[in-house]
Amino acid sequence: MTPRVVATDLDGTIVRSDGTISARTREALAAVERAGAMVVLVTGRPPRWLTDIAEETGHRGLAIAANGAVVWDLHAERVVASYPLEHGMVRDIAAALRAEIPDLGFAVESVSDGFGHEPGYRPRWSTDDQTIVADLEALLSRPVAKLLARHEGMTADELLELARGVVDEQWATLTHSSRDGLLEISAAGITKASTLTRLCADRGYTAADVIAFGDMPNDLPMLAWAGHGVAVANAHPSVLAAVAEVTASNDDDGVAMVLERWFSPSSS
Repeated sequence: MTPRVVATDLDGTIVRSDGTISARTREALAAVERAGAMVVLVTGRPPRWLTDIAEETGHRGLAIAANGAVVWDLHAERVVASYPLEHGMVRDIAAALRAEIPDLGFAVESVSDGFGHEPGYRPRWSTDDQTIVADLEALLSRPVAKLLARHEGMTADELLELARGVVDEQWATLTHSSRDGLLEISAAGITKASTLTRLCADRGYTAADVIAFGDMPNDLPMLAWAGHGVAVANAHPSVLAAVAEVTASNDDDGVAMVLERWFSPSSS
């Protein structure tokens, strides 16, 4: 059955290793929309990192950002819905993790107002003059989409395993989307899948209508929920083991290859 909804992760899935999206993939997504199906970008990125993607893909609909914590209107560049962490819960989680896992540094992605981090947290990407560097309590003055915890001496898999022994799933959702020691923490029950489910239900779609693409552990709930989940060849081992189909890598247009089964490229 032709998918009615295409939900795709960005980095490592349709975004190539050089940070670009190929012409073939852009055309495949455009063909989906020309056919009347819905495209949803579903990412761990915060909203502020979606403007360039919207321009590159030409997609101007809704995106699910921050691992499900934010629904972002790419055309109006505004928050449509948000599911933040509760202020007191962030403090409790950070205190519990720091007590059991020394040398953690914390950072905060706010719902719509940018990024801040503790002095000891070392970002892996460029920051700007809007970035706040302060202690955690000062960073909690705005609604928190994601709490980030970094450990310089661990891999992301190691840190996630340890953290799940500290933070109960009724407190928060823990995941990661990187190879280094970065943990991503969202409100309890909030995942890419939970927000995609809401968005689809509002428009009369069910899981059976959805094909989803991903590469990292933060994609696992979405891939499990969708009627058909597909991993790219460069995906994390846990993702490769969880899906029924593996396509070519992000650098080899794996997502486009799958979509072209149903959606024909433009003849122009």
